[in-house]
Amino acid sequence: MTPAGREPAPPAGAGVRAAARIVATPDGRGGTSLPTLEGEGPLAPRRVRSTGAEARVLLVGAMSGPLGGDRFTVAASVAGGARLRVGSAAATIALPGQSKSETQSHYDVRLTVADDAELQWLPEQLISAAGSDLTVTTRADVAPAGRLVLREEQVLGRTGEEPGRLTSRLVVHVGGVPVLDQELACGPGAPGGWDGPAVLGGHRAVGQLVLVAPEFAANPVEARMLGAGAALVPLAGPAALVTAVAPDARLLRRVLDEAAAALH
Repeated sequence: MTPAGREPAPPAGAGVRAAARIVATPDGRGGTSLPTLEGEGPLAPRRVRSTGAEARVLLVGAMSGPLGGDRFTVAASVAGGARLRVGSAAATIALPGQSKSETQSHYDVRLTVADDAELQWLPEQLISAAGSDLTVTTRADVAPAGRLVLREEQVLGRTGEEPGRLTSRLVVHVGGVPVLDQELACGPGAPGGWDGPAVLGGHRAVGQLVLVAPEFAANPVEARMLGAGAALVPLAGPAALVTAVAPDARLLRRVLDEAAAALH
């Protein structure tokens, strides 16, 4: 019998199950403490040096992956009065499983931001290697007076390599109201047209930048192009979305960094 509240162990060959959890709260001295900072298996969150009121955490990959059949979950929660910035030490590479029975892998991210709290979620790129099949789901719940900067970057294939199958869903709620729910599927087996002019247009790097800020409620951003491969649009709430495509990860990062600097 499985103890209450604990998932049964996966069967042999079913891939790795791993989770990480980060909780940020005010420390009472104008800074941010991390009463919960835990991870298992390939997910290892580490606090790094920071300045001011902000706490900084890096997700360090202790193993390769996710491989086919793996399921990773990362959750971060920021309480009122706390400031948290989360990055990763290196890119995440989705790889094929070690056997034909280990195919699809999953990476789930859950973010919660309270009123008068700020979260900057800025991981490195996700690379979809040939033969992999990864589904990424990111869900963010932000209180009406909370702040969020969320960046996602996907690179289709390593240098000179065809991509794997990548499905990415991004969901954002502000004050319990949905402001964004979008999904993009790329690579072998994805719906036709993903590489056409209406989606990636032959590019191999795609990214999104979501900004949630209370001041956007009274002063929403104006929709506009940000160069040839990026666009800024207001969302149905105190939030904005930048979507960009680029030939490679370096150029994609430059576009998203410039957009974040202009909107802060």
